[in-house]
Amino acid sequence: MARVAFIGLGTMGLGMAGRLLAAGHALQVYNRTAARADALIERGATSFATPGRACRGVDAVVVMVADDAASRAVWLGPDGILAADLSADAFGMECSTLSHGWVRELSAACNARGLRYLDAPVTGLPDAAAAGTLTLLVGADPQELERARPLLDALASRVIRFGSVGAGTAYKLLINLIGAVQIASVAEGLAIAERAGLDLAGVAEAIATSQAASPQVVRNTRRMLAADHDRNIVFTAALRLKDVQYGLEFARSLGVGTPFGAVAERVYRQLCSNGYAQVNESKIIEVSRAQTP
Repeated sequence: MARVAFIGLGTMGLGMAGRLLAAGHALQVYNRTAARADALIERGATSFATPGRACRGVDAVVVMVADDAASRAVWLGPDGILAADLSADAFGMECSTLSHGWVRELSAACNARGLRYLDAPVTGLPDAAAAGTLTLLVGADPQELERARPLLDALASRVIRFGSVGAGTAYKLLINLIGAVQIASVAEGLAIAERAGLDLAGVAEAIATSQAASPQVVRNTRRMLAADHDRNIVFTAALRLKDVQYGLEFARSLGVGTPFGAVAERVYRQLCSNGYAQVNESKIIEVSRAQTP
């Protein structure tokens, strides 16, 4: 078993860290709000006051934070991961959804420090994180990926390698951009259905079995009709907007136009500006309802 540092105990990270403990790994954790680690400490984890201290002597570092700023702080801060006394031949793995540019910069910084790096954002909801059934979207050298398998198997039921470092993030950004367009589109469709006087329960059932269905379309359609945007928040409007912005930035770097993504960014930005940044992204239905021709 390995000694692992887990940095970031949000709704996804907490479940992922718990899976590593359940698999028998020795776990050292850091979270900005230290109390988030209490349940893990009861199960045998050790909590530290800084990322650097949490990473002393570990074989692997796994990070799950919100965005580039948080990632940069825990990796490159004055008492960050790369300032720690890491074990020889240790590797770092970023599971956060980050910008492609930062991932490439971070990979270079890790390599310069002698730390092997895996680009491994995840797809799946918090219940999948807690169950160890996430999908890992990996960019890494094939040999490095195989060496990391014992840890990855504790976190995920599926690991897909898309290429070298950066490829996992590239896929995650494009699929999250597609998701944003889908969710914005279904909100628009439901607003039309409401105005047309359709039976909304029937609409939701039909969508769930239609060619337009995807897991997040089905999930968000039901939440839009139930109006439970403030409960059991699994993905906030702010996080969706962040992912869209990173996706659009990546597309621009490739010279690809993104007219549909630009619309999704506009409506999610409007939702956040209206004061709903921290509620579930299904609240986007309110933006669609307020639109006029």
